Amino acid sequence: MAANRKQSPRRGPLIPLLALLLVLGCAVAVFGSWSEGSLPAVGSIPPADQEIPSGQTVETGEEEYRAVWLTYLEYQQMDLSSEESFRAAISTAFDQIAAMGANTVIAHLRPFSDAMYPSAYFPWSHLLTGVQGQDPGYDPLAVMIEEAHSRSLRLEGMINPYRIRGSATVPSELASNNPAALWQADPDCADWVVAQGDGLYYNPAIPEVRQLIVDGVREVCENYEIDGIQFDDYFYPSGADDSFDQAAYDRFADGADRADWRRENVNALVRAVWAAVKEIDPEITFGISPQGNNDNNYNTQYSDVALWMEQGGYVDYVMPQIYWGFDYRTSGGQDRYAFQNCLDEWLALPRAAEVKLYVGLGAYRIGVGDGGSNDQAEWSSGENLARQITALRSSGADGYGLYSYRWLFWSDQPVAAQEVAALTRVNQAE
Repeated sequence: MAANRKQSPRRGPLIPLLALLLVLGCAVAVFGSWSEGSLPAVGSIPPADQEIPSGQTVETGEEEYRAVWLTYLEYQQMDLSSEESFRAAISTAFDQIAAMGANTVIAHLRPFSDAMYPSAYFPWSHLLTGVQGQDPGYDPLAVMIEEAHSRSLRLEGMINPYRIRGSATVPSELASNNPAALWQADPDCADWVVAQGDGLYYNPAIPEVRQLIVDGVREVCENYEIDGIQFDDYFYPSGADDSFDQAAYDRFADGADRADWRRENVNALVRAVWAAVKEIDPEITFGISPQGNNDNNYNTQYSDVALWMEQGGYVDYVMPQIYWGFDYRTSGGQDRYAFQNCLDEWLALPRAAEVKLYVGLGAYRIGVGDGGSNDQAEWSSGENLARQITALRSSGADGYGLYSYRWLFWSDQPVAAQEVAALTRVNQAE
């Protein structure tokens, strides 16, 4: 890790100063569904009654990536009122994650254009005090890094790059120094923040938006001993029609196909973030966790994940969210997204030598099922996630992430504890 990075970020007058610069910069500006047909299953699927191996390693000479997501939904169920209470909750969670054999925590840092750390660009998260922009009196990110590293866990920070408000009430009110609030108040920035349904999003077409997101990532990587940055699968919001970005399209697209233009807007952000991270410290990883349905990524969220995988200079890893079971079928009988079929489809994509393929697994399916027309018995077996890990190892994937912590350790499903036990066995080294 770079020696010049610190545990505590800069505080004080930078925040109002940079908020003013955002306004000044604005004022002077000139300006899914799946395809028909199914893929044949390739490779062996371990039967439900097969004994899970007591220990497996990846034959690459590198440590297997074994992650657990800790999201803002987990924070909502923790006591965040003080550093002591937050540290106690995090310590318990990290102890459980480490005991299960995972080596990485992916912790939500910026879910709604707000921050779980003192930032010069974004207000404090409303999750901490109930009021966006209110200082909680401690630094949650510094606590998480300290507690993770003391247990030999990596700590990656998850960011939703464009999402400002997920619904009409989350968060209920934007802080006055939120960049989105500042831009909304300036008529020269009328389309820098755009609504989609009840949500509110930064416009991916605006260069100043991309710079804000890059600067926010740079701030974390410069000021903390963070091990990685991950973008969640929210890029262009689903349902965005031409009105979403018409003004920006007229200003910037020069007649280009709108879908291609949107994808290049996202590509430009991903390239810039990767370059900023590597400039600060090449050891920090930058990854993206897209939807498991890559048609949706390309056609609905305008994220060209296949391009990022094939070419260098975009990401260190991709972790598609393959949240379906081995037996998954749609109501029409399609099995393209059954776990092994979907995994094989991702593994078949061309991939640069330095780009890893990890797999997001749906712990929230335990005891509930994946919503398919198939028999849901596999999700009540007590070992389905462990079977999936065995399958992805034998297929050649580089690791996995489990979504998310609460479904493993706070679940009211009777088989959740069995799944944790099976995951622990499959993670044990020989």
